[in-house]
Order: sequence, then structure tokens, then C-alpha cells
Amino acid sequence: MTLRKVAKWFGWSMIAMAVIVFTAWATSPDPRFNPASFEDKPLVQGLAPLEQAITLAQFRAPNGDTHTLLVLGREGESVTGIDLAELGAPATADPFAALAAANMAPVLAGRAGTMSKVTIAISDLLPSGTAGTRQIGTGTNFPEHAAEADSSAVFQFPKFGPASPARTRVQAPEGTLLDYEVEICVRFDRTLRTAEDFDLAVKAFFLCGDFTNRNALINLADPDNLDSGSGFSDAKSGPDFFPTGPFLVIPRDWKAFVANIRMTTAINDAPRQDARGSEMTLDFRALALKAFTDMTKSRFLYRGSYTKLMPDGAIPPTATLMSGTAEGTIFTPPTRSDLIDAAFAYVIAGGPMARQSPMDIARGKFIANELAGGHFLQPNDVVRHRSNVLGDIVITVVRP
Repeated sequence: MTLRKVAKWFGWSMIAMAVIVFTAWATSPDPRFNPASFEDKPLVQGLAPLEQAITLAQFRAPNGDTHTLLVLGREGESVTGIDLAELGAPATADPFAALAAANMAPVLAGRAGTMSKVTIAISDLLPSGTAGTRQIGTGTNFPEHAAEADSSAVFQFPKFGPASPARTRVQAPEGTLLDYEVEICVRFDRTLRTAEDFDLAVKAFFLCGDFTNRNALINLADPDNLDSGSGFSDAKSGPDFFPTGPFLVIPRDWKAFVANIRMTTAINDAPRQDARGSEMTLDFRALALKAFTDMTKSRFLYRGSYTKLMPDGAIPPTATLMSGTAEGTIFTPPTRSDLIDAAFAYVIAGGPMARQSPMDIARGKFIANELAGGHFLQPNDVVRHRSNVLGDIVITVVRP
């Protein structure tokens, strides 16, 4: 049934018009999950060869100092490598500074096997994200996910909150439609203001998650213009909504490296997402350039106030640039059943005399139906994001 026919069926009433606007998300034949495609071969986790990339991780020493580890191997839930302090690096929270100060010559000459090693539990590794609390999120940068969201273009928004470690928890308060996303993230060794800055910067890539409070997105986002600046910052900035993987990987050829990154999501071991970096509509350089053009105006709504994408018109070393996610998230648009329920709810509420607007009633009914379905993340669910070369993230869903 077309939207025009739906409106005619409702007699062009106010609720019909509300439904038309609300269904700009489009209707879906499957109200439970978005479909996803999966590679035939299972994902095999490993480390990038040293000749292709340097894999780092950070941990807290007994005295409280931050040390950087050159990761050489992984077995189960532990990683083994060389503490860069053994190669002359200072104790610093800046992994780029630690690597720059380390004498890597013996490692690159093939003598790593003779050097002193340390073994660290993955649960003891620090987040691979920066210490900053303002990231650049990206929407609909994978074609299939853009189709899911009925979006015609890539868009960006500020995401607020610190990075969580690779073994962590996320809260799902009662009444919240909590959704997942797996992404590739990158951080830089310097402030970026121009394309030249991006080209000269040392780039460290890591696996990351991006949780979404779909209630906030449904209530605040404009389905006709996802780049309106409303909805996404509030929906994606909850506590522990930014889990990050165990590794920071600095490749020699960043474009070739990113293209080969594979990332997956499983919920309670059921596969949900599977994609490669090569599927990105805009690569990270193009995403950085796009961000530079949207720094001047305070147009992004967050907690009732408008803010800029980045406050200083640049991408600082404290910020992460996120890739966006692939198909396979939980959220699906309203179904015809949802539309009918909304119409009845509007009539029961008093029709034109209702205290709420038709749109608010439709949104509320849709959220109630989604909660009743129980298909969003629930307490004790385990979300696993995996990558072939960036490690993995394991998150347990809990009640506050």
C-alpha cells in the first residue's frame, strides 16, 4: 500500500498525515531484525604482520604509569609482547609518543624473539580510544545500512562520552530500545585542519562499538533529513556507549589496510553483522574532509542545546573519527501493524481532542510495540564485535 493510499484510507485525517511523516522511515516486512549478508568463511582473528603494521596495546603498570606494549602474539584472553619501555619509550598515555621514542630497530631486524616479553590479560588492557569525550560519529556510510535507514547521503554528528575497554558492560535501562553497531575507528597523532594534515598524520586504527538509544532517535530525529543535527548525539551518547578494542594498529599503507579489515557482530553467538572496510562509501580521508566543512555552525542538538561538530574547527588528537556501520542493526521501520495501532491509539486518546499530537501518539505506540517484542538488547545479552586484525570487544548488557 502506498503512502498516498494510506492517507486516503485514513480520509486525509491528522493521524493519516502524522503516519505519513512517521513512515518516512518506510515500512518493513520483517518487524524483528534487519537482514545481513555474511562471508562464507568464518572470521579468523590474528595480528597484522610487522611488515604491514605495528600493533600496540596499553596497560597500567603496578606503579600506576601507562605503558605501551608492542603486541606480538595472542593466546586466548591474553596478549604477549614487548613493553616499549624496554626499547627506551617513556611511561606516557600517548601511544604515538611512546612509539616515536622507542628504538624499534632490533624488532624490525627480526630480533624480537630474543627480547624480554610480558603477558597481559585482555581484561587489563586500557581502552584503545583516546582520553577525549567528544568523537565524530558517522551515519549511513555503508550502502546496505543506508538502505535500511532510507538515507541518501553520509552524515556526521558529535558523539559524547569516553572510550570503554574491550571487556566491559553497557546499561539497558527499563524501557530503552538499546541497539548495537560495530565500526572501525581511527585516531591521530596531531590536530587535523586540512587534507595535508590528514596525509601527514600518523593514523592508529581500532575496533569500536556504537550503541544507540533508539527511543531518543525515534523521538528527536527527522526521518526526512537525518543530517538535521537532531537526535543522533542524544541517542548515541549514553554511558559506556563507546566500547573500544584492545589494539591500536598503525599500518604502513592505511588505505590497503582499512580495505581488508573485516568486522562482525554476534549477539549471544548469533551472527548479526559482517562487513569489510572496503565497503565504506567515504573512506577516512573523505570523512575527515567532510568534517572540515561542517565545523563552523552550532547546529547539533545535544541535551537541549546546540553545539558544533568540534569546538575548535579541527579534529584534535583527543577525538576519534568513526567509520559508520554496516547492515544488520536491530532497528526496523514501522510496519503496517504499527500504523494501524497508532491510528487506534489516536482515536482512543480522543482524536482531534487528544492532549498529545498525532505524531507523539504514533511514536509512543511504536516504541511500546518494539519494547513488547523484546528483540532489542536485553539484560545478560552478550554483544561480541570481532575483527580479523583489530582484536575483539565483548560487552555484557546489564540493568543500571
